[in-house]
Amino acid sequence: MAKHGADEPSCRSGSLDGEGRNSKDRSLLHQRLAVQELIDTEVSYLHMLQLCASDIRSRLQQLPQGDLDVLFSNIDDIIKVNSRFLHDLQETASKKEEQVQLVGNLFLEFQEELEQVYKVYCASYDQALLLVDTYRKEPELQRHIQGIIEAVVPQAGSSGLSFLLVIPLQRITRYPLLLQKILENTVPDASAYPVLQRAVSALQDVNTNINEYKMRKEVASKYTKVEQLTLRERLARINTHTLSKKTTRLSQMLKQEAGLIPRTEDKEFDDLEERFQWVSLCVTELKNNVAAYLDNLQTFLCFRTHEYSLDIPEGPAVQYCNLARDLQLEAFLTFKQRLEGLVWQPLCSLAKALLGPQNLIKKRLDKLLDFERLEEKLLEVGSVTYQEEAARHTYQALNSLLVAELPQFNQLVVQWLGQILRTFMTLQRDLAKQVLQRAEGSMAQLPHHHVPESAFRKLVEDALGRTNNQLRSFQETFEKVLPPPTTQPLLPGSERQVQALLSRYGPGKLYQVTSNISGTGTLDLTLPRGQIVALLQNKDTKGNSSRWLVDTGGHRGYVPAGKLQLYHVVPSAEELRRQVGLNKDPRCLTLEPSPAPAPSIPTVNQVIAVYPFVARSSHEVSLQAGQPVTILEAQDKKGNPEWSLVEVNGQRGYVPSGFLARAPSPVLWGWSLPS
Repeated sequence: MAKHGADEPSCRSGSLDGEGRNSKDRSLLHQRLAVQELIDTEVSYLHMLQLCASDIRSRLQQLPQGDLDVLFSNIDDIIKVNSRFLHDLQETASKKEEQVQLVGNLFLEFQEELEQVYKVYCASYDQALLLVDTYRKEPELQRHIQGIIEAVVPQAGSSGLSFLLVIPLQRITRYPLLLQKILENTVPDASAYPVLQRAVSALQDVNTNINEYKMRKEVASKYTKVEQLTLRERLARINTHTLSKKTTRLSQMLKQEAGLIPRTEDKEFDDLEERFQWVSLCVTELKNNVAAYLDNLQTFLCFRTHEYSLDIPEGPAVQYCNLARDLQLEAFLTFKQRLEGLVWQPLCSLAKALLGPQNLIKKRLDKLLDFERLEEKLLEVGSVTYQEEAARHTYQALNSLLVAELPQFNQLVVQWLGQILRTFMTLQRDLAKQVLQRAEGSMAQLPHHHVPESAFRKLVEDALGRTNNQLRSFQETFEKVLPPPTTQPLLPGSERQVQALLSRYGPGKLYQVTSNISGTGTLDLTLPRGQIVALLQNKDTKGNSSRWLVDTGGHRGYVPAGKLQLYHVVPSAEELRRQVGLNKDPRCLTLEPSPAPAPSIPTVNQVIAVYPFVARSSHEVSLQAGQPVTILEAQDKKGNPEWSLVEVNGQRGYVPSGFLARAPSPVLWGWSLPS
């Protein structure tokens, strides 16, 4: 009995050890089965992806390429990553003892790659489902798509495309569950246990990051839409909710500007936004410059020198016309077409791509004001409503998206700009080469083609210098005989006003308006062409000499100085007659009887010289201002009306017609000037 009692504990201990070994063996078996399940499901998953990418996508050619890009997204990148992942996963099978730890390390190694490829696919998944819904509304197209899928993947059933598109989403969410199953069948003291724990946590973070990225993309797609709304449509969207929201934002902004509440500062975002605004300015300036360049190029192409007669029968002029025709009809036209296609259109596309981020940055400012207000409320009250919490998440999503993607966007825009500039320079270089090649044949036929370049430059400089001297000499001679500026005709009934200004300010202060003036400011005058004004000051109160202060005889104000010219006072008929009377001896006047009395004094048109004129040849005659003349012919021998044949003091000759004017003057009956 004693012996039996002594052996009893030993039997009980052996039984416990056996149960422990059996439990450990079962865990090890379940662990291996879980690892095998991971590998087997990865094989079938990758096979399904390859069927979608090769067989199904290649047979859906009836769909537009844009639809295929949305439906299958970056499935090729997923296949590449998962193929390498499966290969390394299968390699672990040869190391039974270390396999579990190797599997955990493998997931940690592929964590970033899996997140990058799957977040792109998941972000476009909702848009792919919208396409699937549109296909269902077209029965014939839906039957065609369903037939292709059932032929390749019979297990898809009636779900069709929806069954295939959701497979990558299901796979990335299943990885943490498969790892968790392996972890549950691993003893805590095993070396692989902490590795599996980190792998499970890493894959859970991957799914969390994918969901956040998907949410940010949804927010971005909502706020990047630039709608062209009419004023009526904008007014129709105004309601009490929008008014309350905008009023609250305005109040928040005013408090910040007044310094009542602090402004949220984000140095990282501010730096990114500043660089984005700089890049946007570069794109805008370059677009404006290229547009001006194209306009000038179009103007240049309209100037067809080869179509005009140069009055030079043979020689270099003919060669130049041939070269100009060849360049304009081929080289320059081709250059313009390439410039529009390779520079202008990409630049317009780049400017259009900036609209989305610009709208997001603007919306982020609005959402930041909402976020700051809700943060204040959260500190005061301790809670917010569901809608307010959603508004907080919207700002956080927008801010995270901009901080994450603005650096890449800025870098891509700079690269795009650099490529456009390089293309523009290449086009310029190609044009220069074409012009030189086409000009080589014509240059060989020119008279000075054998002259060295330095000597040819000296020859051109000498020829230009001689021509410049001739032009300067002609200009000086022309200025000597140039008639004074023509005076605009006076407005009807303005003689009395001119006399008033003349008596008040003198002739040196009178100016005439050369074209209509429309005043835009409160002190600007609106004057018609021909108006006479008196100059008060040749600058305004700010010292701007392009605006003069004038007096119209009734109003004072500012007018553009460029629309005024000095007014040359033309003497009246009485003054002319008085001047003539003073020059004549009154004793020479003879009394002639009047044939008959007249009730009134008639008038005749008398021609006088308005400006002095100095004869330059024997065919011309000199004039003095106010001197009466007799017009013999109102044109020269060639019929040119700019010159008139006149008689002055018994001399005949030509004078400029613009120097003469007709002035009515009374004729005293019974008196006449001696001939």
